[in-house]
Amino acid sequence: MAKTLLLLPGDGIGPEVTQVSAQIAQWARESGRIDVEIASALFGGAQIDATGEPLTDVTVAAAKAADAVLLGAVGGPRWATMPYDRRPEAGLLRLRAEMEVYANLRPAICFAPLAGASTLKPEVVAGLDILFVRELTGGVYFGEPRGIETLADGQRRGVNTHVYTTDEIRRVARIAFASARTRQGRVCSVEKGNVMEAGLLWREEVTALHAAEYGDVELSHMLADNCSMQLVKNPRQFDVILTDNLFGDLLSDTAAMLTGSIGMLPSAAIGDAGRPGLYEPIHGSAPDIAGQGIANPCASVLSLAMAFRHSLDAGGLAASIEAAVGRVLDNGLRTRDLGGSASTADMGNAILAALADGDI
Repeated sequence: MAKTLLLLPGDGIGPEVTQVSAQIAQWARESGRIDVEIASALFGGAQIDATGEPLTDVTVAAAKAADAVLLGAVGGPRWATMPYDRRPEAGLLRLRAEMEVYANLRPAICFAPLAGASTLKPEVVAGLDILFVRELTGGVYFGEPRGIETLADGQRRGVNTHVYTTDEIRRVARIAFASARTRQGRVCSVEKGNVMEAGLLWREEVTALHAAEYGDVELSHMLADNCSMQLVKNPRQFDVILTDNLFGDLLSDTAAMLTGSIGMLPSAAIGDAGRPGLYEPIHGSAPDIAGQGIANPCASVLSLAMAFRHSLDAGGLAASIEAAVGRVLDNGLRTRDLGGSASTADMGNAILAALADGDI
């Protein structure tokens, strides 16, 4: 029975990088590597321009009906002055909530040819392989109350609420522990329990779950500010980093620069077994280079590989795509963010050529 892949290219460079991934998915279909039906829909700012809404009920239904959703990017200056609940980013938050994808898997891998592209010394980042497991549908991005209010004395006050429950913490922690079992067997749980009650609860619940179900996995704890320092000082000390929505957002972007470029980092958002996954590069819409054909498509392509592995039952195909990206980098092709001059299309064509060789 055919799998279904929904493409949501979005805004900025999103359509450019998603087009490369669409070509690879089409190649996989036509070459018989996977039986997959590919569809697409508007999303984010592009959807606002068409309908006034960043995410329509029709698109939500299509996403829930698909086996996997590949997102491009959302947002840009033309929508930046809209109310928060009407901006493209609000559509992304709603999509994550509607799809119930509560665990964000963000691998930070330094491909060997890119060790010199990082702003850190090559010997610090060579061989880097970290998996961030970020809670995705709770915390300060979703907590209530929130908003901006005017006080009696005329001052304005902004309010955001950081809140977690036992179930929200434990379900994402289970994914982190399970992931560690397939890697080096180590989880570092990150929070700010020294000053935040929600962080203290996070530490207590992760510790209790570990003791009850995952004694074979090594568990350590680290405060988020120390983790940010350690990522720059000695990033290879980490295997799996488990953390909340806000800190996961910040720390994984720090790790992006360890790998040479944020244009190299994919992500997967998953939930309970049997539910569709949401896949996206972690870079933004990059409106300053949109339409120029110079964006790095590797993060989108690697996100597609994660979709094949986690949602489309095609782990072998995922490994082939990852190997193809590695081969292209080994051969010295680089987009501008990596210090080269290759275009988006150049990189995509080279990855397709490596796949067509048939020996990866």
